[in-house]
Amino acid sequence: MRLAMLALLLGASLAASADEGMWTFDNFPAATVEAKYGANIDSAWLDRARRSTIRLSNCTASFVSPEGLILTNHHCVEACLANLSTRDMSLVQTGFVSRGRSDEPRCATQVADVLQSMENVTGKVTQAITGLDGPAANDARKEALTRLEQACEKNTGLKCESVTLYQGGQYFLYRYKRYDDVRLVLAPEADIAAFGGDPDNFQFPRWSLDFSMLRAYEKGKPAKTPDYFPIRFAGPEAGEPMFVSGHPGATERLDTRAELEFQRDLVLPNWLLRYAELRGRYIQFGKGSEAAARIVEEPLNSLENGIKVQRKLLDALRGDSLLAAKSEAEQALRAKMAGDTAFGDPWADITKATTIERSLYLPYLFLEGAGGFNSASFRYARTLVRAAAERGKPNTERLREYTDTALPRLAQRTLATVPVYPELENLTLSFSLERMREWLGPDHPVVRLLLAKDSPDRLAARLIADTKLADPATRRQLWDGGAAAIAASGDPMIRLALAIDEPSRAVRKRYEDEVEAPITTASEKIAAARFKVYGTNVYPDATFTLRLNYGTVAGWNEDGRDIPPFTQLATAFGRATGSEPFRIPDSWLRVRDSLDMQTPFCISTTNDIVGGNSGSPLIDAQGRIVGLLFDGNIHSISGRYGFDVAQNRAIAVHPAIIREALQKVYHADAVLRELGVR
Repeated sequence: MRLAMLALLLGASLAASADEGMWTFDNFPAATVEAKYGANIDSAWLDRARRSTIRLSNCTASFVSPEGLILTNHHCVEACLANLSTRDMSLVQTGFVSRGRSDEPRCATQVADVLQSMENVTGKVTQAITGLDGPAANDARKEALTRLEQACEKNTGLKCESVTLYQGGQYFLYRYKRYDDVRLVLAPEADIAAFGGDPDNFQFPRWSLDFSMLRAYEKGKPAKTPDYFPIRFAGPEAGEPMFVSGHPGATERLDTRAELEFQRDLVLPNWLLRYAELRGRYIQFGKGSEAAARIVEEPLNSLENGIKVQRKLLDALRGDSLLAAKSEAEQALRAKMAGDTAFGDPWADITKATTIERSLYLPYLFLEGAGGFNSASFRYARTLVRAAAERGKPNTERLREYTDTALPRLAQRTLATVPVYPELENLTLSFSLERMREWLGPDHPVVRLLLAKDSPDRLAARLIADTKLADPATRRQLWDGGAAAIAASGDPMIRLALAIDEPSRAVRKRYEDEVEAPITTASEKIAAARFKVYGTNVYPDATFTLRLNYGTVAGWNEDGRDIPPFTQLATAFGRATGSEPFRIPDSWLRVRDSLDMQTPFCISTTNDIVGGNSGSPLIDAQGRIVGLLFDGNIHSISGRYGFDVAQNRAIAVHPAIIREALQKVYHADAVLRELGVR
């Protein structure tokens, strides 16, 4: 990885020769792709791909029909399935197939955003902070972005978000068409969608039918979506050029060595210690009853995925090559800027800020973050308390997550009718209170306030038993009632959120002034230097905004063994044991004799992907879907920090197995007709 990482950070031509890069649509290297693969990716192709690709709240998706039909991963709709389930019935386990438009239930907290346009506003942001430094510049930057977003939404009627690229080297406004009525159409059973479970996660060969379908609605009717990707069910050929249009969540390929060392030394070990224990508690909880197993299934799946990711990230940072390459790249850029006296030493500034961050990390995590109060009811309480306080301020003076442009989405999530299970709430809240007391110490003022005369178990049990915030009607009254309703509320979760709000805001303010502000300023200086030396030949880090990357269908060599890029259905049946996570659902077993066992199942490609790309369409040069991204191999996890073209692989569901499932297992005839299959 060291060679690829160094090439990326230096902006050298070597990086461009690999299938690497999460490129913004306004800066896609079309000439490089044409020279390497002979594919003509022109502006019309890019525009159609942009308008056909969807950002969900947690993943990527795409339109696959002119009537709002959406294709994404099963694990991307697992929260919707869980929210539509009860303690006695799990749609995650049973799956769901709609037999008509009237049977498509709404996913209460899901949205679908489609990027319409992008505007570079770097000059406007730069003008707002000219002559300022430190916390003053940080505040002015946020105020400018809030004003730009607000004006954009007022003038366009679209959803507008500011986007920071190149660590502050560029600022954009992205304008989205938002569908806030998204409904479930089809989802297979978890046993086949996640076949292999956690043992197979981030592995290949693979046999997971990780797909589901949603539909976007407008004014109560299926949305009209003339831009969509047709599906090429035959799938791709080995060596064929492939493109992934999606929303990679976050990479840290341009972070400094000091920032990565902070992750290595503090963030990742702490996270793994806490959540490895929580996983054990989840597993034990799930063994209590069938209902408990259903309740904990979705959060446990998510947590197990996270643990594997964080563990491999820590392994990458503990190795020698990655940080050594980072140091070499930083030294090379320093040498290029050595004659510029105005440049200063932004790397030293970041190192100083991360030293302060080490002392603030635990208080911030447990008071302002989710570390100390892991409970849906508490999250509702904090949102209601802060929304009431922030809405009384001028828009530009609010916390950024409570500005006018953010409030509609915040209200949707806060007021949605979703199940809240008190027994699971007790588990997570008591556990997080225990960890807060352990890591902050029993004499920390907030710990003494809450636990001087109580235990985490007793406090959590009392709070969960007495709060009414699981009721969406109660939350609605407090949201609509504003500050007066919050002040008058006797709900214990509201009182808790009020009690810790001042110390939580205080540690947040210190973090923003002493860590965020100097790192942002220093990062902007490094970005300016990088632009001066290398231009935009280097792609920006991922920010859960729309990107396009290119690659090809290919396996790789693992310890001297060639891994082919395709798997087949027959091997899934051969691997089945009849017990989770290697159990094939009864719906498949009943029709086994009618299935084509040579049907391709999963595909391996060289595309550069990361978390957030889940659900991304794998597209051929003609703009047709030839696969559905759902994972990477184990080597791809360290892709957060750099790309190794020899071993990093993206993993996709083959469209042929999707058709086989729709036709022979789920008998989804209406969906097939909508997809053009007769």
